[in-house]
Amino acid sequence: MFENIANWIDSHLSTPMAKLGEQRHLRAIRDGIVATLPIIIVASMFMVIAFLPNSLPESWGISNWIMENQFKILLPYRMSMYIMTLYAVFGIGYSLAKSYDLDALSGGILAELAYLLTVIPVMIPAVTDGVTELATQNPELATYLEQIPAGFNIPMANLGSGGMFIGILSAFFAVEVYRFTQRSGFKISMPEQVPASVARSFEALTPTAIILIVVSAITMWMEIDVHGIIATFMEPLISASDSLGSVLLLTFLTNFFWIFGIHGASIVGSLARPLWLVLLEQNTTALAAGEAIQNTAPEPFYQWFIYIGGAGATIGLALLLAVATKSTYGKTLGKTALVPAIFNINEPLIFGAPVVLNPTLMIPFTVAPMVNAVIAWYATEWGFVSRTVASAPWTLPGPIGAFLSMGNDWRAAVLNIVLTLIAVLIYYPFVRTYDNQLLAEEQQDTSAE
Repeated sequence: MFENIANWIDSHLSTPMAKLGEQRHLRAIRDGIVATLPIIIVASMFMVIAFLPNSLPESWGISNWIMENQFKILLPYRMSMYIMTLYAVFGIGYSLAKSYDLDALSGGILAELAYLLTVIPVMIPAVTDGVTELATQNPELATYLEQIPAGFNIPMANLGSGGMFIGILSAFFAVEVYRFTQRSGFKISMPEQVPASVARSFEALTPTAIILIVVSAITMWMEIDVHGIIATFMEPLISASDSLGSVLLLTFLTNFFWIFGIHGASIVGSLARPLWLVLLEQNTTALAAGEAIQNTAPEPFYQWFIYIGGAGATIGLALLLAVATKSTYGKTLGKTALVPAIFNINEPLIFGAPVVLNPTLMIPFTVAPMVNAVIAWYATEWGFVSRTVASAPWTLPGPIGAFLSMGNDWRAAVLNIVLTLIAVLIYYPFVRTYDNQLLAEEQQDTSAE
């Protein structure tokens, strides 16, 4: 019966989901956002450093120095993670153009152009003669006026998480226009003798003109606030993504796909990662502004409290196989897979145990992370641990990653350890059953020899 169910899921679900995961537009989103992860991770460390005094005694010299220079320490963050959409859009356009066998560099540049045309510069009003006269009598006002920038200023909020969805749509629009002009021949073609780089530049003139005219007409001349419109539609979805129901659903789907050999994190992440990044960036912005942090479940929440050791919270499985099994295969696999699991790499377990299509191990593989999700959610909501404010490298051991991602909160490291022990308890009876099955098979093989 189980084999029939597995075959039905493989034919009716696995193949369509695998195709969905490789859909070119979703893959472009995944590639573009994943390309920004080094920026997000490194910039997050500046956030960790800037607010290190929160976890150090005030009398320490390092605490005083950081507080005095906090603004300067946060500047790299503001020019990197704070405007992460600016970087992601180029990657999305590059990946999508490459999937169409177009010039990827031109695709990335056109995507960036379309996106920046939606971010309307704001003219700072000139200081009037009356204000200037008042400033001559008020030194504080004069100093303030000297610090006010002149000319056009770009609203940086729209370059960050607030503009993520407009950025994605802009990249899609730009590359599709580029593809249309290339496929239809509506372009300027140069003789073969012209260098390829020069020829590509001329070929991009037509899509550039279309993008400039169309997007400028919508955002600048018709003065349609596309960012505000999209934000209105996306707000309910962003809010819904930061709920316990959403966390449990995404956790279940990730593990469910893995059970049938589908890279669940890839499929779920392609759809959810833009929302997770918005939640994380909202938290970091609030922290930098000294405001209350609202969001519980950005992506690091899943990494350090739910997928400990990898999808399925398989750190529990790795520990039990290494220290509590009697079968030769189980103990050998456990010792081999334990070190990778500590660094959140669990493919040796998923395909080596295997967890895939294993009726014994698939139960704790699904249940353990969902139990951890509920515990971690309420531990965060009730204030036992801080909310996520940084994105630590995913290959760090769990307690260290949790400590850094939750803003140097030692309680997060403790929670990670507690959840690891809970995963061990959930896996234990199933690992015993699995180990007995392996022992019986090994004894049978020995008798046969």
